[in-house]
Amino acid sequence: MTILVLNAGSSTLKARLLDPGTGKALFETKVERIGEGDRTHVSAVAHVLEEVKGQSIEAVAHRVVHGGADLTSAILVDDAVERAVEACVPLAPLHNPANLAGIRAARKALPSVPHVAVFDTAFHARMPRRAHTYAIDPEVAGRHGIRRFGFHGTSHAYVAELAASSLGRPLKELRLVTLHLGNGASACAVELGHSTETSMGMTPLEGLVMGTRSGDIDAGAILALLGAGWDHARLEKMLNRESGLAGLSGAGNDLRDIERRAAEGDDRCRLAITVFSHRVRKYVGAYAASMGGLDAVVLTGGIGENSVTMRQRILQRFEFLGLVLDEDRNASAKVTHDAPTARLTADHSRIAALAVKTDEELSIARQAAQVLRDRAREAPAQPIPIAVSARHLHLTAETFAELFGKDATPTRRKDISQPGQYACEEQVNLIGPRGRIDGVRLLGPLRPRNQVEVSRTDEFKLGVDAPIRDSGKTDGSAPIVIEGPKGKVSLTEGLICAKRHIHMSPDDAKRYGVADGDEVEVEVSGGPRSLVFGDVLIRVSPKFVLEMHIDTDEANAAEINPGAQGELVYADVEGAHGALRVRRVHKPS
Repeated sequence: MTILVLNAGSSTLKARLLDPGTGKALFETKVERIGEGDRTHVSAVAHVLEEVKGQSIEAVAHRVVHGGADLTSAILVDDAVERAVEACVPLAPLHNPANLAGIRAARKALPSVPHVAVFDTAFHARMPRRAHTYAIDPEVAGRHGIRRFGFHGTSHAYVAELAASSLGRPLKELRLVTLHLGNGASACAVELGHSTETSMGMTPLEGLVMGTRSGDIDAGAILALLGAGWDHARLEKMLNRESGLAGLSGAGNDLRDIERRAAEGDDRCRLAITVFSHRVRKYVGAYAASMGGLDAVVLTGGIGENSVTMRQRILQRFEFLGLVLDEDRNASAKVTHDAPTARLTADHSRIAALAVKTDEELSIARQAAQVLRDRAREAPAQPIPIAVSARHLHLTAETFAELFGKDATPTRRKDISQPGQYACEEQVNLIGPRGRIDGVRLLGPLRPRNQVEVSRTDEFKLGVDAPIRDSGKTDGSAPIVIEGPKGKVSLTEGLICAKRHIHMSPDDAKRYGVADGDEVEVEVSGGPRSLVFGDVLIRVSPKFVLEMHIDTDEANAAEINPGAQGELVYADVEGAHGALRVRRVHKPS
């Protein structure tokens, strides 16, 4: 498959023709000075198509910066999608107008091939509510669409995957801080494969210091300027075009020029460099705290990949966390498409730091290819049972003995759906800082690790903040006190909200075209309350039978009763009463 990727900016159009399977670039060009003279996005697209004439173009993929609350994954472009992108123009005034112009020009020039929009905001679409909510009246926020969206998602997802590969560990086991540092700059907390916090907010203006954008600034300062007579246009120009490195340094937004002038003694340039690095370091520390730990820091973008001195400033003095920079490795680090990662830390450093070459165009092409494969996939017909899982726990033999006595053994009450697993007669009480929940049932057999699974409603009752985790992934999870008839056990970790998932045998996975660790979106329709469950994990084992597991909160939200069934389908099938419409979510490669 060959996909033409178009990345339209306000004054440039970057284009690459790619084979997403091999990653090979068949063609690459850049059109500049759009908006000058007679050059428009229409003429720029025409110029690209003239240059690529003779090459096969099977699809066109478009980078779009802001997808808003509704466009949360790559999608085939139609008129409705165009209108939705246009509705997000006020949220990304520097980017979405150009993205939209590129889409319209390309659809007009190539009407017979599919066009796919890939959104910078998509990777952050399922940040926890606590991370995407601003502390203002929710009614006001809802009425005006005020929430944090995050950006550079394609880059953050792509370099996180490359970093995991370089470290030789699955991404879903890692806690990373990824830093996209260029003219636009943002930080992202990638926790177990997902964006759980990011520095950019409702617009690409919040967060780190950028080339011409201010990043974080007290809203009171904006109110003060409004009170001094500044209007919207003047504020927008200053914050988006005259601030950041350019505004601080007075020497433009190219870090190479700023570093040169700083070395010559320019104090404003020195200030710009220190403010930039300080802001990045602050976010790294904050995200390590929010994730409860850190495995690696990943630097990418023009500055992250190329500036030795800025990397050194950012990564120094993190020894207290276990990150030890190797000055020689940092000085010699080079990243290319052929060798996209370079380690920056010493061998004995507990936390790794990596420079990683990003490739947003390749990631965009791969996401577009996945959309096209999903569209072509035939829907399997086998129904999937849906199990509603109430709060429960799994215990080790040692913990069981402390709670029920050293000579006690679990008493089988009844078998449950997954082979070899059963509900026990034994129950315990959970005690949290604010409350308790009695009569929580034990599931057998006993396991190597303690794991207590509760719902979000249970969390509030107990007064705890349990992370969403795959079963068995309890490192760094929440503490809880368990009370049994013979004693109490205080767990320092083990309390989780279980990630919603579908159990499958290898034959089931082959039938549905998914693999262990894939994630899907599940649309519940045909009943009294339709909704979409995101981040549904596929778990594959010869020991599993086909079944989707959700907790009581999720079942209540969709008004699903125990015993319900659904169908796993890949097309938008109308009239499929009670079906679960599922489309596979792209896994960055």
